[in-house]
Amino acid sequence: MTNPHEGIRPFRIDIPQAQLDDLRARLANTRWPDELPGVGWSRGVPLEYLKELAEYWRTRYDWRAHEAALNEHPQYVTVVDGQNLHFLHVRSPEPGALPLVLLHGWPGGFVDFLDVIGPLSDPRAHGGDPATAFHLVIPSLPGFGFSTPLAGPGMNAAKMAGVLVRLMSRLGYERYGVQGYDTGSWVAPHMGAQAPGHVVGVHVNALLTFPVGEEGETAGLSEAEQRRWQAMQDFNDGYLQCNSKRPQTVTYGLHDSPVGQLAWIVEKFKELTDPEEGLPEDSVDRDRILTDVSLYWLTGTAGSAAQIYYEEISAPAWSETARSDTDAGRGAGPGDGTAEAADEGTGGWAAARRGTVPTGVLVSAHDVTIRRWAERDHNVVHWTELGRGGHFLSMEAPDLLVDDVRAFFEKVR
Repeated sequence: MTNPHEGIRPFRIDIPQAQLDDLRARLANTRWPDELPGVGWSRGVPLEYLKELAEYWRTRYDWRAHEAALNEHPQYVTVVDGQNLHFLHVRSPEPGALPLVLLHGWPGGFVDFLDVIGPLSDPRAHGGDPATAFHLVIPSLPGFGFSTPLAGPGMNAAKMAGVLVRLMSRLGYERYGVQGYDTGSWVAPHMGAQAPGHVVGVHVNALLTFPVGEEGETAGLSEAEQRRWQAMQDFNDGYLQCNSKRPQTVTYGLHDSPVGQLAWIVEKFKELTDPEEGLPEDSVDRDRILTDVSLYWLTGTAGSAAQIYYEEISAPAWSETARSDTDAGRGAGPGDGTAEAADEGTGGWAAARRGTVPTGVLVSAHDVTIRRWAERDHNVVHWTELGRGGHFLSMEAPDLLVDDVRAFFEKVR
């Protein structure tokens, strides 16, 4: 499917040994701060926990082994509209497989989906129905991982979607699905809005939904939905404020200190996994977390990956083209109303024109998605509430994600 005349080139990860040596030296020479006694995780990552994790990263984590495992999957790079783009392209052995784009979030990357590649692309080999097979395209979103540098300011969710729609065309795919979580759940509906004749369905988890200030829209919420809405309003959004207001400033610390980058990311794994009271590695394998952190460190993308928050929340007025696309396809992500929604809690989210592409929504125990607000903005034809699982579902409970993706796309293939 890949055509060298279209500028698509094979890619292998090969981090220079000097970078790995530098990482270990920096970890060994970390300048550790003091901490207040007895505060646990309440004020951030505890000192002793982080010291032990950093030492494991320095002395026991084997980047080369994980690099080799990543390179077992076919990877490519190309340039679309001036943006460097890295992606995995895993073809299914089943001739009738449906192409499917998998979109990660922050602070994640293409490695988030490693555990679902086999079951989705080759269900026959994993005890599944071969009729549910997918050809998988798993990009590093612009600014993340090896999809760098950013082509320039303005790379919001709509523009990312445009880059990916053109990638799928370049790969020769005329009909395909899209699945995304977190940042991916912002981008995926934009792909449907921009290419409704090509996108057969959009499946999302970790979907954000907001009120738009209409009378009575918070009345009659179920007990579970009331808890979700309260959790949205109470959420510690310190990282979001830094990423969305001053991403360049916080970058200096994260780009210069691997322990700083480690703490910044592992705190999210602590807060967003299920159960929250457990340690991050109780929900996601420790080496998988460190592979994610290592990619941010080794690619130097702490700053570029944060820019999507600025573009969606704080950036100046967009072009009419971007604004028109957002109005047509928004609902999964901040769009042009989230700055107010994030600051005021209610009433700042602008009503969007309802999407037309069939949409499936998967809600884990950690998600705060409100069904009526999701159905207001999307053509929801499939809804699943799990009662367990966290934000990083493809790593925490990949079987649950695989089952629901199969079930949704069975309806729209």
